[in-house]
Amino acid sequence: MLLQTDRLLLIPCTSESIALAQDQSYEIGPHTQAYVEELKEDSSLLGWGVWFVIHKDSNTIVGDIGFKGKADKEQSVEVGYGIMPTAQNQGYATEAVNELLKWAFTWEQVKKVVAECLVDNGPSIKVLEKLNMSRVKTVDNMIKWELNKN
Repeated sequence: MLLQTDRLLLIPCTSESIALAQDQSYEIGPHTQAYVEELKEDSSLLGWGVWFVIHKDSNTIVGDIGFKGKADKEQSVEVGYGIMPTAQNQGYATEAVNELLKWAFTWEQVKKVVAECLVDNGPSIKVLEKLNMSRVKTVDNMIKWELNKN
């Protein structure tokens, strides 16, 4: 499974792709390790967890994005993302998440994608606004966002 944009390749995290990340000294977070372990138990989770974002020209990982599991009973999935500091402010998060949203909406069981970010996270707010996500509410210091399938 592979998604691509003009500048990026998106590959879901698996035991094999983690090896690639480790070869590049990309820091694997606990969320990625947990997802790969869950994937070993349930292969239907492929794509519904972490994806690596790879810059095509340099073939290097510039970040990771993904979902926090399959669609829930409201037919909603939550997306999250992180781009390495050296690759920020180049549009990679917007480009990668946009491609992942398009992929998610090809599935019948997904009617809505949600996200959240801190109220003072300007760069993340910009990404979510560019993706045409709507602010739904603010809880404590987190803004909740959503995008419905057309």
